[in-house]
Amino acid sequence: MDGTVYCPGTIQLKPFHRLTPEDFLKDFQINCLGAVAALQSALPALKASGKASVVLFSTVAVVQGMLMHASIATAKGAVEGLTRSLAAEWAPVIRVNAIAPSLTDTPLAGNLLNADSKKEAAGKRHPLQQIGKPEDLASLVAYLLSDASSFMTGQVLSVDGGLSSVRLF
Repeated sequence: MDGTVYCPGTIQLKPFHRLTPEDFLKDFQINCLGAVAALQSALPALKASGKASVVLFSTVAVVQGMLMHASIATAKGAVEGLTRSLAAEWAPVIRVNAIAPSLTDTPLAGNLLNADSKKEAAGKRHPLQQIGKPEDLASLVAYLLSDASSFMTGQVLSVDGGLSSVRLF
């Protein structure tokens, strides 16, 4: 196996005072412990490849404090730690990187984007004035799995329309 991608998602946007420990555990189970289980299962095949690549998914909310994102930012922060730890542990045989997207037009975000007015408002919060498309992420995944990224490991790459690094106001 030359590569694997773990791309789960959860969206539990609630104020901190309404989150329960179970909410945090659910996000952590799906996003972090799910990655651990998938990678432990794939590890023998990845090692056998001799030049494998792993891509995990985080979120812009880890580096950019966002309202009502405490649970997912906590879980995905753990994914970023796992990314860097495994990059160190598995080098030079397996590269491990992560992608940290912003809001992307996928079924997971359907309730947040179920009207043109919501899509427009969400886009306006990004410096590039748009929300992400699945193709934006897919092309980066393909690159990270390819030999073209053979000198990259332990990186968390933002695909967020500039949200984490650019201020226009």
